[in-house]
Amino acid sequence: MKFRELTIEDAFEVTPQLHGDPRGLFTEWYRFDRLAEVVGHPLRLAQANLSVSARGVVRGIHFADVPPGQAKYVTCVRGAVLDVLVDLRVGSPTFGRWEGVRLDDTDRRAVYIPEGIGHGFCALTDDATLSYLCSETFNPAGEHGIHPLDPGLAIEWPAEAPQLSAKDEAAPGLAEALACGLLPDYRVCKAYTGSL
Repeated sequence: MKFRELTIEDAFEVTPQLHGDPRGLFTEWYRFDRLAEVVGHPLRLAQANLSVSARGVVRGIHFADVPPGQAKYVTCVRGAVLDVLVDLRVGSPTFGRWEGVRLDDTDRRAVYIPEGIGHGFCALTDDATLSYLCSETFNPAGEHGIHPLDPGLAIEWPAEAPQLSAKDEAAPGLAEALACGLLPDYRVCKAYTGSL
């Protein structure tokens, strides 16, 4: 298992070792001890989600109030997606930056998304299936979104006509969310994760 820090501070791409033979494949796609060693604290597992999307569906950009926020460990168990992380932590050296990582059922990579980082993805195949491990349970009052097609983010989604949910379509842009005080604070996020 190899970890590579992304250009967004505190976020990681994880590449597992694949063991295959004519019978099939085996891999450890998550190890709490290895992840804790890299990120500096254990990932509390409070909820697991599964998301299935048609080709061209864009979901996100979603984030949660910090504290407690919601860290995620995400992999694609079927098909392929472009997984996108956006640094929404006001005051972060990488604030507003986005990075995309291809997750698929061939390389079996995963991403670790810390508290305060926005998350979204674009399905590259039909029935693209993501599995999420989450540090906190879903809290509707503390969950927010940024419009994934906001020109202020300028995310290069690989879809000619991205399909969005009504909720994502109604989400504010980055500048509006910043002006409203909706975004997490970098120092608060760092203090919170430092306490884990």
